[in-house]
Amino acid sequence: MTTVTSEADAANDKLRSRDFRHLWLSNALTNFGAQITMLALPVCAALLLHASSSQMGVLAACETLPFLLFDLPVGVLLDRHRRLPVMLCSDTLVGIALASVPLAWWFGALSIHWLYAVGFVIGTGYVVGGGAEQVFLTFIVGRDKLVDAQARFASTESAARLLGPGIAGTLVQVVGAPLAVLCNAAGFAVSLLNLRMIRSREPQPERKDTHPVREMIDGLAFVWNHRLLRKLAWVSGGWHLMFFGFNALQVLFALRVLGLPPGVMGTAQMLGGVGVLAGSLLVKPLTLRFGVGPVLLLGQIGSAIGWVLMPAIPAALWGSVTATAGVYAVAMFWVDFGATLFYIPYGALRQKVTPDPMLGRMIATMRFLTVAMAPVGSMLAGLLGERFGVRTGLACVGVGALALVLAASAGDLRKVRD
Repeated sequence: MTTVTSEADAANDKLRSRDFRHLWLSNALTNFGAQITMLALPVCAALLLHASSSQMGVLAACETLPFLLFDLPVGVLLDRHRRLPVMLCSDTLVGIALASVPLAWWFGALSIHWLYAVGFVIGTGYVVGGGAEQVFLTFIVGRDKLVDAQARFASTESAARLLGPGIAGTLVQVVGAPLAVLCNAAGFAVSLLNLRMIRSREPQPERKDTHPVREMIDGLAFVWNHRLLRKLAWVSGGWHLMFFGFNALQVLFALRVLGLPPGVMGTAQMLGGVGVLAGSLLVKPLTLRFGVGPVLLLGQIGSAIGWVLMPAIPAALWGSVTATAGVYAVAMFWVDFGATLFYIPYGALRQKVTPDPMLGRMIATMRFLTVAMAPVGSMLAGLLGERFGVRTGLACVGVGALALVLAASAGDLRKVRD
């Protein structure tokens, strides 16, 4: 009994350690910053540059295209090098890209193509830094505390989703979208300084003589031959296809179709943070009660509800902007609630079934196979919005989400308990 208690105390000490707190704070800063960028960049495109639906789709695609281009080589990089220096370089890259937006605006050089380039650089930073953070988190807390650590990260994300859109909307309304992006660049600078305070140092991974291409193939083969990972890959790929198709159009829908001012839209999106908070609080008891697979599927259903509800919102509900914003907020709640219930068990499950030497390549391969669908979803939704209207484009996302729920529920993923 004493041995079990001491092991539990040691595991909990990892979550109370100084290094975990620094990593957690850095994650919080980047999450809050992401909320500003997610609102400010599309607003720059829509209001300052008068972007069309297809251009909004291209912008969203540029932010996710690096997952398709770089994920596999990044996996090899993460398995061959310490992750903390990679995270430091990533934050520096993203901060510089963000700072270029207000500078270009100040000098009158800001264009939609500039935003395409910035989105691509930011996406590249997220590919490299995001993968490094996931592997480094496993090193800091250990496998047994991964779900608890990721739940804490999710609670921080919920706070960012709760407060971030309102802050972002206010910043955009008061100082303009370009200067709001500059605030995010400052947040990345603080995150960079915070990461430098982490004392733990991973051991240098064993030097490998195999060719990097061979290692990429090994990563693909590992995921393909692992029955559970293969199922998770196609389910997550379909979910990301819908998620990024929705993201490509929802800001344009709120601003132009529903007529919501940026500040009101940001405030309404704060309810999505309540969805993340509710998901992060419920994911552990639901997983213990029903198992990982059913909760993952429940998350898909929650997101589908939001994606179906959004295009059904009238442009002037009862003649009131407040009523329209209220229904918009409810749709965002379901999208983010479902996303949290989906992603936490998905992320923890894929890491628990993967040995340490394959972690970097597994994460990179899974993102290559899943998030690589994001640019496809963004471009397709943008083209549908351009050809048939933004509301119709969002309706197609909703129909696709319902089809995905039916397909995923028909498999045996719902039987996975742990």
